Amino acid sequence: MHIKSKILFILTSVSLFWGCSSSEKGTAETETTKPNIVIIYMDDLGYGDLSSYGATELSTPNMDKLANGGIRFTNGYASSATCTPSRYALLTGVYPWRNADAKILPGTAPLLISTSQMTVPKMLKGQGYETGVVGKWHLGLGDGNVDWNQHISPSPNEVGFDYSYIMAATQDRVPTVYIENGNVVNLDPNDPIAVDYDKNFEGEPTGKDNPELTTMKWHHGHNNSIVNGIPRIGFMKGGEAAKWSDVDMADHFLEKAQSYVKSHKDGPFFLYYAFQQPHVPRTPNPRFVGKSGMGPRGDVILEADWMVGEFMKTLEDEGLLENTLIIFTSDNGPVLNDGYYDDAVEKLGNHTPAGALRGGKYSLFEAGTRVPFMVYWKGKIQPQVSDALVCQVDFLSSLAALTGSTDTSEDSENLLSAFMGKEKTGRSELMLEATGRTALRKGEWIMIPPYNGGAVQQSVNIEVGNDKNYQLYNLTNDIGQADNVAESNPEKLEEMIAAYTAIRGDMNSNIEDVVLK
Repeated sequence: MHIKSKILFILTSVSLFWGCSSSEKGTAETETTKPNIVIIYMDDLGYGDLSSYGATELSTPNMDKLANGGIRFTNGYASSATCTPSRYALLTGVYPWRNADAKILPGTAPLLISTSQMTVPKMLKGQGYETGVVGKWHLGLGDGNVDWNQHISPSPNEVGFDYSYIMAATQDRVPTVYIENGNVVNLDPNDPIAVDYDKNFEGEPTGKDNPELTTMKWHHGHNNSIVNGIPRIGFMKGGEAAKWSDVDMADHFLEKAQSYVKSHKDGPFFLYYAFQQPHVPRTPNPRFVGKSGMGPRGDVILEADWMVGEFMKTLEDEGLLENTLIIFTSDNGPVLNDGYYDDAVEKLGNHTPAGALRGGKYSLFEAGTRVPFMVYWKGKIQPQVSDALVCQVDFLSSLAALTGSTDTSEDSENLLSAFMGKEKTGRSELMLEATGRTALRKGEWIMIPPYNGGAVQQSVNIEVGNDKNYQLYNLTNDIGQADNVAESNPEKLEEMIAAYTAIRGDMNSNIEDVVLK
């Protein structure tokens, strides 16, 4: 009887951990599977781009369902103001500034994540999960000398993903092909792919030399190989049958994400669904063109919102919503002109992509890293707004706690109670990064150390946070960071400097300027 009591206690504990539901007769049903986990990751979506975050000129009803039906965080952060570093932190639980190579990568960069590192998918595999990634990768592939015509390794499959269907880098970078489990999709061996980021291939047209062949005009940096009328970053030849269709990309990734859910519905599964919108080039499908009145940037946000709705319908149709934790967020803040003339500036109207925040992508000001951030789990998470300080770097430890793993990392904190809406407090402090520069958020304060370089990155017209003096802002009283109170609060400034130094070490004021690549 003593042994039976122990067994009953263990079974009851498991039932309580994973949740139980009582019937009208008062009996409890033990869930036999761990919850599915989905991370929906947007690309350059700003804090003010969603109607649930205050946008009045754009309506995002499907994203809003996640925000209004779950927890809408007002202090949710990416770890970095640019894409590659944020993705690195999300998957590894490590601040990107700890890795000198964690910066905006070319399409030929080697895999940034070490195959020996702990990652979110690797941790979840250890807990019995099937793991998949669909969409934008931008964390490097191979060893830095990739033959795109052979199996590519290491890839996402070597850092924890059982299944991967990705673009290598970004939509504006070559190679412009899809890669499934390390193999280029639809590759014709008689038309091999060659990629180079330093020099063009003989006879291949470029946006710079052959503007008559382009359908999208480049503004800065995007003037190399032309694919589908769009000049890209980097040079590429061959692989014609494998090249993607830009206007069908969102539909294509949606279909892959839906198929993954349907084929893994017996779970548990983890899906990292990484959208390409609203990153440049903004190429809405024709059925979304003109829908926003703001040009392609607004159109692709509406397109992405529709994709979120269709994906959620799939989860519902497969009977998975009640056992699926969904996290929605963005890799960094907004940018308008990011390399192409596409009317993003001219047709902006009254829309404010950053909301009340200052700065944007590439910036140490709040709009660089404070992003839309929602956690949804039907029937498990009560709808609410939370001011808890949370970050994507905390997914590793928090999801480990959810699934019973003890894996963690040096920077990832267990914020499961905040993510589940059980507590309104999160981190006490957070180190933020933008193009190699760092700043400290602690409580309601943020401190930006002195940095050389221009205050505004002219090509994108964004304040990047550089100043030769310390900057200190109280975000409760001054969310728009209009009033630098460093001089009038010397004690608080010294406290922030000490906390910053304890984490980061010496100030890195010698970083000269923001480099966009």
